[in-house]
Amino acid sequence: MSYVPRFRPVRSGPAFAPVSPSRPATARSWTAVLATIAMLVLSAAGCTTGAGSSAAAAGQSGENRAALCARIDAALAHTRDARRLDASVHGAWQVVHGILAFGDALPIAHDGDEGSALRYLLDGGTLEGWILRSDADGLLAVVEPGSTMGQGHPDQWIGYLSQCGVTKATAGPAGRVTGGLPLDTPLVVRERRHTLATLLERAKRDIRPGQEATWTLMALSAYEHPDAAWTAGDGTKWDVDRVVRMEAEAEIFRAACGGAHRLYGLAAALDARRRAGLPTDAAGSGWKAAGAVLGDCIERARRFQQADGSFSTHSFERPGTSPDVFSRLSATGHVFEVLALALDDERLAEPWVTRAAERLVTLLERTADIDVECGGLYHAAHGLAIYRSRICR
Repeated sequence: MSYVPRFRPVRSGPAFAPVSPSRPATARSWTAVLATIAMLVLSAAGCTTGAGSSAAAAGQSGENRAALCARIDAALAHTRDARRLDASVHGAWQVVHGILAFGDALPIAHDGDEGSALRYLLDGGTLEGWILRSDADGLLAVVEPGSTMGQGHPDQWIGYLSQCGVTKATAGPAGRVTGGLPLDTPLVVRERRHTLATLLERAKRDIRPGQEATWTLMALSAYEHPDAAWTAGDGTKWDVDRVVRMEAEAEIFRAACGGAHRLYGLAAALDARRRAGLPTDAAGSGWKAAGAVLGDCIERARRFQQADGSFSTHSFERPGTSPDVFSRLSATGHVFEVLALALDDERLAEPWVTRAAERLVTLLERTADIDVECGGLYHAAHGLAIYRSRICR
């Protein structure tokens, strides 16, 4: 399918968009659209608008931390509660992206009721694109390349379930900032009970040289020891270092979403290894290669950052912007998600990162009353949730 459902905010959600609640829905929508058009015209003329914009142009933060954290809270609450998912409209691709950002807290309407989207899926709920099949080798999550409703990449489901939500624990060398589901989490497929461990074992069995292993690496980073080794179904020997090296040596800029997901996987792997107290700089290791690639792309993101704090619409490849607010939201959200996980506490507090957080929240505020593409929205939300758990203490 070529159509990706966008979110139309429901009117019962929290007040978030700066428009009058007394106006009819169509007037509210046009108000937001006209405001966005005005913003784009001013941007094209070299001007910026909105809270903190003059400070952003000067390369300085215009908000104190408490105010920014409050805005992040409001933006995340609106994204979670006012942009409602519906099992009769949205596919697994959209729903799993939402679960990535909010874990068990994400609601979905289904069968005349509403409840946790995560529980709905795990308990055997049906969605277009949620295709899992039992076979002699375990449980297969069917890949539909290019799909906008189903799993578009190998191990995308287990990868995102391993990273979903954020923890309440203090981030740092000993604590994992992303949430993720335990491996023994039950998963019902056609009334038969499995666990997430079944999907992980299938991912390890099916891995092959040269494949896209971005989401496989996310899952391995969450569930396996950094030095873990295994034998794949074709008899080849693997360990986590080999997967890290394969991903570090793969194409970045032409990869999914400008390489953001590949870089996030590398960041998750490096984070897991550091938390295990293991070195990441051994000569010739995949870990050292991953660190070099990630460090280069972080510097690219900083150099290509736009004057308003947003990131390049060409992601990590080269500088660029777009008059399309959705392109800027998606690009900034994807890049920010990588930075929120990859940077250490000191770098995460640097002014250029703060400006990016401010701009990302502003983009969410300015599109609060407009239909938004689900993937970019939820990656932005996940990045802000990680950032908030580390900065807003």
